[in-house]
Amino acid sequence: MNGAQALMKTLADAGVEVCFSNPGTSEMHFVAALDHEPRMRAVLTLFEGVATGAADGYARMADKPAATLLHLGCGLGNGLANLHNARKGRVPVVNIVGDHATHHVQYDAQLQSDIETVARNVSKWVRTSQSTAALCQDAVEAVAASMGPPGQVATLILPADVSWSEGGVPAPMPTLAVPPVSDDAVVATIAKALQGGGKTAMLLGARALREPALMAAARVAAKTGVKLYAEVFPTRIERGAGLPHVERIAYLAELASTQLAGLKHLVLVDAKSPVSFFAYPGKPSDLVPEGCTVHRLATYEQDAVAGLDKLVAALGAQDVQPELQTPQRPERPSGELSAEKVCQAIGALLPERAIIVDEAQTSGVKLPTFTRGAPRHDVITLTGGAIGQSLPNAVGAAIACPDRPVLALVGDGSAMYTVQALWTMAREQLNVTTVVFNNKSYAILNMELQRVGATGKGDKARSQLDIGNPGLDFVQLAQGMGVQAVRVTTAEEFNRALEQALRTPGPFLIEAVVPNAYTGLKLKVLPHVLNALGSLPQPLAQAIKRKVAP
Repeated sequence: MNGAQALMKTLADAGVEVCFSNPGTSEMHFVAALDHEPRMRAVLTLFEGVATGAADGYARMADKPAATLLHLGCGLGNGLANLHNARKGRVPVVNIVGDHATHHVQYDAQLQSDIETVARNVSKWVRTSQSTAALCQDAVEAVAASMGPPGQVATLILPADVSWSEGGVPAPMPTLAVPPVSDDAVVATIAKALQGGGKTAMLLGARALREPALMAAARVAAKTGVKLYAEVFPTRIERGAGLPHVERIAYLAELASTQLAGLKHLVLVDAKSPVSFFAYPGKPSDLVPEGCTVHRLATYEQDAVAGLDKLVAALGAQDVQPELQTPQRPERPSGELSAEKVCQAIGALLPERAIIVDEAQTSGVKLPTFTRGAPRHDVITLTGGAIGQSLPNAVGAAIACPDRPVLALVGDGSAMYTVQALWTMAREQLNVTTVVFNNKSYAILNMELQRVGATGKGDKARSQLDIGNPGLDFVQLAQGMGVQAVRVTTAEEFNRALEQALRTPGPFLIEAVVPNAYTGLKLKVLPHVLNALGSLPQPLAQAIKRKVAP
């Protein structure tokens, strides 16, 4: 048994059942070994960023890692953005990168590079396997490292001769560590703070946004009045009728500061203390209000559910009835199409157990409002802010949950980063409905141009944010890769298209032609409104916040 064959068996034995690949010459023995392991599903992608993003989406829904297969340092470099998103989301990924044969490295061939240095930007665990005999032990350590806690990207670098040499020995998976639980003293301190009066909030992230943790947090909220927030971009959040509603922290720092204003205590549960997404002239980076004490109930390494359960017990809230979202859908929209009406239609038509992959940063701002009372569903978001995640994530989510409909929401600019994912959807016949918001602009950057204080009013500056010349035809792009597609310009057309997509097996793309939500006077006024929020009475500031980002 050569190294690649032993590696394949080892991965399958460890529960790694899918490999998202974009291979090259150095990985051919790994490719050949796929034929020897029926438990491993091989999914070809046409760009490394699709492979890494698909592995991310798969793990978010499967709660276990998939493998990637990338070609040397250049292939890894092409996949870095979505590995960054996985890293920020604390998602387990076993990232396998082929390398030149060990004896060939000295010759500095054309594709030679320092793979370990590149990998360390997105991986907490990195190792180059030095021998066929050690390969499988390296592999199970990579799997264990990826699963954490917390979850992480583990990069295993695989020299070609380590793959092709005989003497591979499959290795058993080690016992995974049990995550620790918050100390009693920490829980007692937090319980006292929540009962001490003043405005309090709890910020939930990662595992704390699944049903068991949500229900525990909602009991705490019902008992103490603590406000529940979710991170700006959750790794995965369970939502809909029958679950507690949790308000996400706003992307815009000014709006987030309005949400958090007046807090006396902020409790973090598997979440990072809130900071501004970017730095802005004259504005703070730390969004925790002055005078607020930050507590950490559960670190990334700890069991968030167990920590919340201990807090429930400390407060005597075991029998408290949590406030749950009642079933409620909006009416189907009509008339000229807009981004808001697309979100409304999704709320009206969203099927049971859907998975929404949301990368519609400006166009999807009203989505949480319209879907809060929809049937139970999961939402995956852009954890690391590197665009080009939605379509690959949708591929991975659909493979992890083949019995669930997947809805990928993406802007026109973001879609072009990893548009090759459509081909993989067609090849694998995945039940993914893609909605592209085509407003012919990097809309969020037009907004940021105003917020950051840059005075880019000239033709050259404006042209860098305009993607309407020439216009992108997503129907033709999708059809060219084997995906059914339709363009819509009215709400009625979108309603019909979404219904058709949801009942049609395989992938389907809807190009929603919508106006840019922030143009002209609205775009010019927005920065001034945001700057004024801190000086306005809180009720008015909160009302403006709800209007801009519900």
